[in-house]
Amino acid sequence: MLEKLVSIVAEQLHVEESRVVPEADFKADLGADSLDLFELVSALEEEYDIEIPAEELESLTTVQSVVDYLVGKGIDE
Repeated sequence: MLEKLVSIVAEQLHVEESRVVPEADFKADLGADSLDLFELVSALEEEYDIEIPAEELESLTTVQSVVDYLVGKGIDE
């Protein structure tokens, strides 16, 4: 799952895949703004066929937090 997630994040945020590491913070490390994050969430929802409620977005600040969230939703591929 991490490889696919890295690819999606890199594409949506227009960064090199090598910068998309588990501890990377979307805003501080990858330069994402609120529009970037909205588009990233939309891409993740489409890719993994899930809906991420707005109240849960605040906790999704790093690549690892998204991995943990997806695993918690039963997504492991």
